[in-house]
Amino acid sequence: MKNPFSFSIAHRTHGGRLAATALLLGLTAAAGAAHAAPQGFLETLHHNTTLINTVPDNGDQNPYAIFVAPVSAGTVKKDDVLVDNFNNSANLQGTGSTIVDYHPDTKKMTLFATIPRELKGCPGGIGLSTAMVMLKSGWVIVGSTPSNDGTTDTKGAGCLVVLDSSGKVNSVISNPNINDPWGNMAVVDNGASATLFLSNAGFGIGSAKGEPPVVKQATVLRLDLDIPAGQPPVVKQQSVIGSGFGAQADKGVFLIGPTGLALSPDRKKLYVSDAISDSVNVIDDPLTRSDSAGMGRTLTKDGLLHRPLAMTMPPDGHLLVTNALNGQVVEIDPETGKQLYARWINVDRAQTPPGSGDLFGIAMTPERDGFYYVADDVNTLVLAK
Repeated sequence: MKNPFSFSIAHRTHGGRLAATALLLGLTAAAGAAHAAPQGFLETLHHNTTLINTVPDNGDQNPYAIFVAPVSAGTVKKDDVLVDNFNNSANLQGTGSTIVDYHPDTKKMTLFATIPRELKGCPGGIGLSTAMVMLKSGWVIVGSTPSNDGTTDTKGAGCLVVLDSSGKVNSVISNPNINDPWGNMAVVDNGASATLFLSNAGFGIGSAKGEPPVVKQATVLRLDLDIPAGQPPVVKQQSVIGSGFGAQADKGVFLIGPTGLALSPDRKKLYVSDAISDSVNVIDDPLTRSDSAGMGRTLTKDGLLHRPLAMTMPPDGHLLVTNALNGQVVEIDPETGKQLYARWINVDRAQTPPGSGDLFGIAMTPERDGFYYVADDVNTLVLAK
């Protein structure tokens, strides 16, 4: 078994490899010599701690989305961790309907919401995906990528569900631009208004039987929301700013499609993880463009990326991307596109490679000194710090 705290290191010069090796093995330099400064965020982390089992009383499983609460509202406290479930108690994909709330202060979990499986206005019903945010106004918005039998044979277009801060369904956002909101959303939240970026992987997707084709119809959609005081968010404007991404029906994981979304600190770039092409792409001017950038431009491809999924940004401005085909998270320098490290955060040897298919959502801690992630194999929320 690989050391769960070890790194795979991208190609460097000979001297760089020696310095990195000394650092990772904890070797000390001669007396008085300075330690090498870490080149990335992953080097500063030391432990993975299992926090809670995420299965609620109704037996929902397969935790997907993670979002850290920005405010205290309703039943949610600031810095709580919301986690949703994609599968029901029978482990059928696209049928999970619950969001749980982990309270770091008490180390307890409560049920935040159970959404009706047959929800009026949401085509196909409810199967909660990796798309979830909580806004400063207290509203929670979560994506549905639904199925009736756990396969894409009965897939619906889904929707975005708007819940109040006590977990009660308020409204549904559904239109022709929304078809299986799939990946973790990026958000710009101004309180009285907000902008959401979401990927839609359901266009053109059919049965997972046989050899399903890759359909290059997945999109990135920008939704501009108005949030009047005391009122739910309403869509003011929407624009497809990315298109032509590959998506594919899959018997094992339901769908493969663009999953991770993260904004640069200056908000001039939107990074998109493209699971089909093993790449991270860049869409320029995401807040202001009114047209589609297509698939944008490639920041980095292949290497340590093995079906990249959810994505977040630590304080150093790098990108952290979870892999679907092994239990690693990859750190990328977006200025150069260089893949710095891949750290094993799930080493379950029941899968080959270890941790394959176990990683989905990822979110930074409020202090931004670590990150939360889910271990799908054992339905748990984990903290890397």
